[in-house]
Amino acid sequence: MGKVIVSPKFQVVIPKEIREQIGVKAGMKLEMITFGNRMELIPIEPIKKLKGSLAGMDRKLDRDRDRI
Repeated sequence: MGKVIVSPKFQVVIPKEIREQIGVKAGMKLEMITFGNRMELIPIEPIKKLKGSLAGMDRKLDRDRDRI
């Protein structure tokens, strides 16, 4: 895990090892989520990048007999 310092402008630099590991690039949008006193930055992927990611997924649904 990398350690960061918060600047007087409340900015942080994501360590190079972490940027490379998760593929963060300059200008990329990140979503910040907080849990109590913890925060997470999650890369926001363009919806077009998901195209084809569900190929081959079983779409059959088992339903109860009394349901349509």
